[in-house]
Amino acid sequence: MNKHHESTGPSDEQQITLRGPAELADALPYLMGFHPNDSVVMVALHGGRGRFGGRLRLGIPQSAQEWPSVAEQLAECLIKGSERRGDRPDAIVIFLCQDPAGAETGNQVMERLRPFAQRLRTACGALDVPVLEALCIAGDRYWSYCCPDARCCPVDGTPLVVPGTSVMAAAATYAGVQVRGSLREMEARLAPLAAAAAREQQQALDRVGAALLPKLLDEEGRRELGGSTLKLARELMKRLGATPAAMPSLSDLNDDRLIGHEEAAAVILGLQDREVRDRAAEWMEGPEAESALRLWRALARRCVAPYVEHAAAPLTLAGWVAWSTGDEPAARVALGLALRLDPGYTFAQLLHEACNQGLDPETLRRCLRGERATRTVRRGHRTGRVAGARSVRAQAAGQRGTRQGPAGPGATGRRRAGQGRQPRTLGRRGARTRR
Repeated sequence: MNKHHESTGPSDEQQITLRGPAELADALPYLMGFHPNDSVVMVALHGGRGRFGGRLRLGIPQSAQEWPSVAEQLAECLIKGSERRGDRPDAIVIFLCQDPAGAETGNQVMERLRPFAQRLRTACGALDVPVLEALCIAGDRYWSYCCPDARCCPVDGTPLVVPGTSVMAAAATYAGVQVRGSLREMEARLAPLAAAAAREQQQALDRVGAALLPKLLDEEGRRELGGSTLKLARELMKRLGATPAAMPSLSDLNDDRLIGHEEAAAVILGLQDREVRDRAAEWMEGPEAESALRLWRALARRCVAPYVEHAAAPLTLAGWVAWSTGDEPAARVALGLALRLDPGYTFAQLLHEACNQGLDPETLRRCLRGERATRTVRRGHRTGRVAGARSVRAQAAGQRGTRQGPAGPGATGRRRAGQGRQPRTLGRRGARTRR
């Protein structure tokens, strides 16, 4: 067994020393906040005591032909990302997590993934960062790809410790750190609706999309689209906020019932516009954050086939709000799903990398607050100019009325063209931004 110590902990004041593969395997769910099914996880280590740093997770590619390129990309992403923050890793720990399928045994899973583990080790070594440990976790056992000693790392694997009985589990419980279940369970909360509800939602998306398409042919229509989308989203957030959240599964069910198919379709299609999405990202803190997060999750579930890729926008917003409010595990899951649907979705790419590198979301929050403040000031200036112009016109009209008498044309005002018309219901169909 490789002898090493990794110091980690919920805070700087409390540090836990992990010794060997058994405690590393037990610590993984607490590092990620969930059990990462069917995943490769890479964690950067810093300093002589192996302080945990940046980490990333990716679903294990099904095709072995993808393993060489994926291994190089993952190693570069973790190492180069750490370097950009001025903290190059001194070593890396790798986890390959996959449960046996069918009649397959855990040992067979380990052997099948061995070439992938070797590719990952080679890719890290090519960037001059050694892999201190590489573990395969399958079922209730783990194997080490780095330890050749069968006395401590037997061929049949080593049983995982009983959940909740380790030093790491005790420290996490003391610090209030929770494991949210499996990755599969967390992703299920964001999965598209099924059966009859999916058919009804698809029909609503078709109808709303067909109605909104002609309104995107001019710039005024696009501006009205953004305004109506954000207004409707606000109304839905208020509706959700009035209903207290319950346990996750029940809360999701209640949220789905509170949002109509037509309403969901209008907001989903409107969010495909980058500017609208960025405006919606401003609802990331304070009392509105919780209802916004519930809305984005609900809308992600409404992106049924053939509109599945439209979920990239609400999933990214859900990931952003989760990260902004301190829920990094939920953020990683939502952003990972967004990138699975659309690998080129730039906003999700940037947020996912920043979250994995442990950056502070306050930097982006300040930018969004600044955008909102600037827009408010501009709106106030426009309002002031319009009010001033009306005052001048009213004064001029009064002077003309005095000169011409009560029956003169200046004594009565005319309605400006278009004033008093009802606002149109707008949305957006089809076109999607990848930024």
